[in-house]
Amino acid sequence: MNKQIRTTIFNFSGLLVLSGTILYLTKWIYAPYLFAFGAAGIAITYLTSPYQVLDFRRRRLHRFNIIAGILMLVASAFMFKNRTEWILCLSIAAFLQAYTAFVTPKER
Repeated sequence: MNKQIRTTIFNFSGLLVLSGTILYLTKWIYAPYLFAFGAAGIAITYLTSPYQVLDFRRRRLHRFNIIAGILMLVASAFMFKNRTEWILCLSIAAFLQAYTAFVTPKER
């Protein structure tokens, strides 16, 4: 998968996760499905991004992103079961992604 397609899928999936989260708070019945499709898209983009050419630090940050994607999938499973643990899983995933975004070295 090339970089442009991966970026498009990631952006669309982020919108689905955000809208699914907001609509779940309004008790809309299809909100977990939106969230699950978005979480799956984000997990797929993290799992298919190449990591062999990365140095040690970037590989570690890449693993954090993969863990965040898996936590989003777990959060969607908790949403389907109407449990409140999805908030914890999503918060941890958001923290890992924010940490990765700020710590990743800039490309020159």
